[in-house]
Amino acid sequence: MSESNPARVRYGTVDKQYGLRLATTPPEDDGPIWMVNLMSYRAAADYADGRPADYSGREADDMYAPLGPLAAIGAEVVFVGDVDTQFLNDTPKWDRVAVVKYPTRRSFIEMQSRPDFQELHHHKDAGMATTIVTGCLPMPLPEVPADAPAWADCPHPPTADDPSVVVLHALKFHQPESVTEMATYTSHAAKIAVPHGVRLDAWMAVEGTILGDGRQWDQMRFNAFPSRAAFLAVVFDPERLKAQAEHREVALADTYTLILRPTVNRLHASLS
Repeated sequence: MSESNPARVRYGTVDKQYGLRLATTPPEDDGPIWMVNLMSYRAAADYADGRPADYSGREADDMYAPLGPLAAIGAEVVFVGDVDTQFLNDTPKWDRVAVVKYPTRRSFIEMQSRPDFQELHHHKDAGMATTIVTGCLPMPLPEVPADAPAWADCPHPPTADDPSVVVLHALKFHQPESVTEMATYTSHAAKIAVPHGVRLDAWMAVEGTILGDGRQWDQMRFNAFPSRAAFLAVVFDPERLKAQAEHREVALADTYTLILRPTVNRLHASLS
């Protein structure tokens, strides 16, 4: 985040320098961008004008949901998921993750001044304790082997009690060269994860953090598993733990791993 030109809102700091980049990218260089939102809610809605509210921050954010303004500019909500479990970094406690695909960078900025958007924004302000919003572009996905098992044939298939999950890895590397260590870890982890049914929904390179807490991020990786049990089987595999200690922990300066229960998931389809 730009240290020299920040602007505060109640639930985070706006990077005005990245905002300027979003607003001024020449049309010939502009194009779709995916805004990945990590959201942590207030226990109770808190309106800046002091109005009483007997509902939660999550409910206030549900009232905010700007589906009309998004549709009007050609944007689409491509992922929404509630956080089931949070690993490796426990503050803040994230409640929900959403991804919105905008047709251009400029459209994201222009939406902020739309009257129909501004009429809803006070609900977001009331409901959100803190948030991270990163502008992302798709990365090439490693190929999953053609003989990867169907989910029904995995050791931990989806069930009514444990349906499929999406796991988000938010990654910040120590230095650019650390991506090599991460690639080594990924190759080890894939050998364990593929038999357990991993599917790669989307890997995103972070172009900038428009709203957050001062931290920058490098990648957002979304991987799907047939069940929570399948993911945990991979997490606690001794060989994966060894590769994590030797490579992943060396590569990463900061990270979140979030098990998500999706209510909307068109993320992979949105890449095409």
